[in-house]
Amino acid sequence: MITPPRAGQAKDSGPEDRDPNPPDWDKIHADYPVNQNLIWMNNCGTTPVGDPVRKAMGAWLEEYGRKGGATEVYSYPGIRSSIQRRLEGLLGALPGELALIHHTSEGMNFISHGVSLDAGDEILILENEYPSNVYPWEHWRERNVRVHAVPMADTPEAFLEGLRAAWGPRTRLVTLSAVHWCTGMPLPLVEIGRLCAERGAAWVVDGAQGVGLLELDVKAAAIHYMSFPAWKWLLGPVGLGVLYVAREHLESLRPIFKGTESVPGDQDYLPYKHTWKPTADRFGISTGSLNDWVYFDASLAYLQGIGFARVRERIRHLSTRLSDGLRTAGFAVHSDAHPAHASGIVAVSRPGLDPAAAVKTLKEKHIIAAVRLGRIRLAPHVYISEKQIDTVVDTLAAL
Repeated sequence: MITPPRAGQAKDSGPEDRDPNPPDWDKIHADYPVNQNLIWMNNCGTTPVGDPVRKAMGAWLEEYGRKGGATEVYSYPGIRSSIQRRLEGLLGALPGELALIHHTSEGMNFISHGVSLDAGDEILILENEYPSNVYPWEHWRERNVRVHAVPMADTPEAFLEGLRAAWGPRTRLVTLSAVHWCTGMPLPLVEIGRLCAERGAAWVVDGAQGVGLLELDVKAAAIHYMSFPAWKWLLGPVGLGVLYVAREHLESLRPIFKGTESVPGDQDYLPYKHTWKPTADRFGISTGSLNDWVYFDASLAYLQGIGFARVRERIRHLSTRLSDGLRTAGFAVHSDAHPAHASGIVAVSRPGLDPAAAVKTLKEKHIIAAVRLGRIRLAPHVYISEKQIDTVVDTLAAL
């Protein structure tokens, strides 16, 4: 079966047809050795490493072997600054608003334990949210702060109305994912940010499924705090994350840990300092993993070399091809409920097909996917080819 085009389009039309200097997608496909063994369709879970990043890691290890910590090419502050500058450009963040941490859960705990709430206040979270944006908030219940889940909806617009309806007189903080991890539906971040500003609530975002996939501008969405990992749409290493704290809200977020790098002049160990760094780096606490930083910087450089906007367009093109093919094969596609809000995550189901059994069969056929909320979840990235998309469609159609 050949995946049919969308109405009015040629079969292989995509972002390259509108781009006068399109990337070489075949080369990008060849950059990822995973394609020799698997079709990796779980990029909203974890992502494999590409050859350009492996080469950067090899160069770093060779340099560190020759010069150790005296290396100037891969200096500790230099790599950290490089990552922060790349992410500032991607997110529209200001210098000093991003700290390198370990993962989304850590960042959410920094935020949850650092904000100020009173007994009787309310926190709004998302129904069926990923645990990293649930567990960090549970301790507030012990202090008589209500943690209330807003029901998920089929469209971003319907969710926004549900959020308005759930808002109470003591709602003081809203913490939501940029994209629902099970369905792929993006939430209306700008509108939610506007609502929080109008009603005086802190606005927290779990950016795990959104950063790198959506055109996410932290200032346009008026986000106060956000945490996200390196290893999903940003193609970075597992075990590295980022915390965003808007400059104007930095002093409102109390650090819950203090370490060597939390203070100004952190390389001068004595005398001890009793103030905090004037940037979000105060949450970095202590020595980060240079291995992970070099990996992440190389991944960001790779995506930046393609162009972050091109990356987003390519993912949408591939996910649309996937959705069109599966729809023709008799699958229900969750994103059909919100066609104007594609995210790149494709969640599908078909009557009579057991999703767990289907994902197991896919794995046996060297296709990696996941099951979420009774649906098969698929998520391509830029290194996936159109031919691989068609193979996934054909394999699922044959089940």
